[in-house]
Amino acid sequence: MTRRVVITGLGTINPCGNDVPSTWDSMLAGRSGVGPITHFDSEGFPVRIAAEVKGFDAVAAVGRRDARRLGRFQQFAVVAGDEALADAGLSREGTWPDLNRFGIYVGTGIAGFPEICERSIELDQGTYKHIPPTFLPRALNNVASGQMAIRYGARGPSLCISTACACGNHSIGEAYRAILFGDADVILAGGTEAAICGLGVGSFMVMRALSRNEDPTTASRPFDKNRDGFVMGEGAGVLVLEDLEHAQARGAPIYCEITGYGNTTDAHHVTAPSPDGDGASRCMNRALESAGRVPADVDYINAHGTSTPINDRTETAAIKALFGEQAYKVPISSTKSVSGHLLGAAGGLEAVATVMAIHTGMVPPTANYQTPDPDCDLDYIVEGARELHPKVAMSNGFGFGGTNASILFEKFTP
Repeated sequence: MTRRVVITGLGTINPCGNDVPSTWDSMLAGRSGVGPITHFDSEGFPVRIAAEVKGFDAVAAVGRRDARRLGRFQQFAVVAGDEALADAGLSREGTWPDLNRFGIYVGTGIAGFPEICERSIELDQGTYKHIPPTFLPRALNNVASGQMAIRYGARGPSLCISTACACGNHSIGEAYRAILFGDADVILAGGTEAAICGLGVGSFMVMRALSRNEDPTTASRPFDKNRDGFVMGEGAGVLVLEDLEHAQARGAPIYCEITGYGNTTDAHHVTAPSPDGDGASRCMNRALESAGRVPADVDYINAHGTSTPINDRTETAAIKALFGEQAYKVPISSTKSVSGHLLGAAGGLEAVATVMAIHTGMVPPTANYQTPDPDCDLDYIVEGARELHPKVAMSNGFGFGGTNASILFEKFTP
């Protein structure tokens, strides 16, 4: 019997909100989470804005012990995971998964940059004896999923996929496959990132990838002719993926179903996508094929939409190549216009947004779109939130190294 995989819980912390309801409210309103950098002294940096999580109290969120032991990106993962499990109606006091069939697939792009920077400075100023024993576990990519597994007692499959800005989508897609193959009944999947520090911002800045717009709230402007780069963000987005029979047996709420997943590589350039969008187009097509769908079935695309000149142009070309004339009929939006680019957490957050679009019938806008670009001439939902009631929606994630991941979500029908 073929298994089906449904979404039963959502969790997030990001620049737009510290939970799903506040985040969704901000996205629908087109309310930006971008502002001046406060995490470090950016004096002398040409780029002095970022999309930071606001009002986060680590001690209140994860407890004094874990606030000390967990890196910031790990803390975000735990906060999002806690919300997603509670949203799914899973608790140790009530219904809890079989621990041997409960997995964690939470990826990150560059993990503990702030911890590495801080300890490197201390090492330069002193000796190795100043390095605390908590440093390495706070900085390692896979320890976010490891800490979550310990917190929840999850002894099933656990992976940290680190495919740059596509790792949230890859994590969800591979978790979907693991449940399809019968390796687990429940998996927490998504992405987390917290790399807003001098090294993080400086690295993207020297690559000329970041926006230098002087108005923080309008700096991220995907698909707009005057876009000049992305705005660096942080946070986490996590979903509860569950075998349908398992979910129904416990009377779980069901947001929607995952029906398709695509995973391709450009094999073109380390940081630039293939100009013709071939890798992205093949990825979207693979997601459709795996679901038994065709382009005309897609009602909405949550685009990768970074607000960089090359990405937005290439993603548009990829959609046109695959969808043909249908490309002009499918509504598209980039929620990075308000959240900034969460790097390794982007796919997790945008999956939450895509699921909410199916669940509520409302689709968030692409904020800050003012000047049309002849190369980007599709329906980017620029007038504000649109009542659409999508039944089939796609979420795209692309990353450095030419890696691509697309996920297809569908309205659940028993």
